[in-house]
Amino acid sequence: MKRRVLALCVLALLAATGCSGSRGNSASVVVTTNILGDITRAVVGDQADVTVLMKPNADPHSFGISAQQAAQVERAGLIVYNGLGLEEGMLRTVRTAEENGVPALPAGEWANPISYAGNKPDPHFWTDPARVRDVVKAIADEVVAHVSGVDEAVIRANAERYRGEIDALDTTMTEKFGGIPPDRRKLVTNHHVFGYLAQRYGFEVVGAVIPGGTTLASPSSSDLKALADVVRAAGVPVVFADSSQPDRLARVLAEQAGLHVAVTPLFSESLSEPGQGAATYLEMMRANTESITTGLTRS
Repeated sequence: MKRRVLALCVLALLAATGCSGSRGNSASVVVTTNILGDITRAVVGDQADVTVLMKPNADPHSFGISAQQAAQVERAGLIVYNGLGLEEGMLRTVRTAEENGVPALPAGEWANPISYAGNKPDPHFWTDPARVRDVVKAIADEVVAHVSGVDEAVIRANAERYRGEIDALDTTMTEKFGGIPPDRRKLVTNHHVFGYLAQRYGFEVVGAVIPGGTTLASPSSSDLKALADVVRAAGVPVVFADSSQPDRLARVLAEQAGLHVAVTPLFSESLSEPGQGAATYLEMMRANTESITTGLTRS
């Protein structure tokens, strides 16, 4: 009798501590970046806990996580991450979790990725709402498949409702950008982040202050001079700088170009705090649409 009671106590303790062979909290979703986090929360709603690792106004290329956050990744029911090399500071943590059997969704792989210089996949797919629409479906599918306790009908309904909001955003962006003269649809940014937007809405990416698709790269003086020559030849009226990065380099470019070139901040890689203009993905994209349209149509 005593042995039976002892065995039952041991089993109860193992279940309580998660040592019975189950993997972590299968009712939780951990998301790396805050843009993907907002999109995921729109899909999940109140059906499961969603933890977003990246804080507002952070740089996804360089942000790091604490030991406690790493443990959350290891014990998640599902990890949602970019999948195209964006989160350079924490990819090892995600890969380790995957190797240990944690389900993970590399969202960018569902967005029909394009490439930039060097033939690397461009991770900034969220600048094209149509691609985000596809990612929303992939998130819903993975949540239903791997997160315990969710109501599939609710998840599917949330996803369809949000996809409708994305369709409305796409319509608005198409109408707004349609008012920009074709010869003014030229973009210069801090780094290559708007390739998807340019492809969808008919812009030309003239160049970027920082070469490549990561803010961890640095431009050389020859890079700046070459881009300044391009800016001068194209007559670009504005340089768009990421709101999470200092715009010093963009201002240096403007000075080297020898032209009066405005510097306008965009919310390109991170959401903001509430009240700062880009607290959600939809708000961020609407704000950027207004900034780009205004910047490229000013006389």
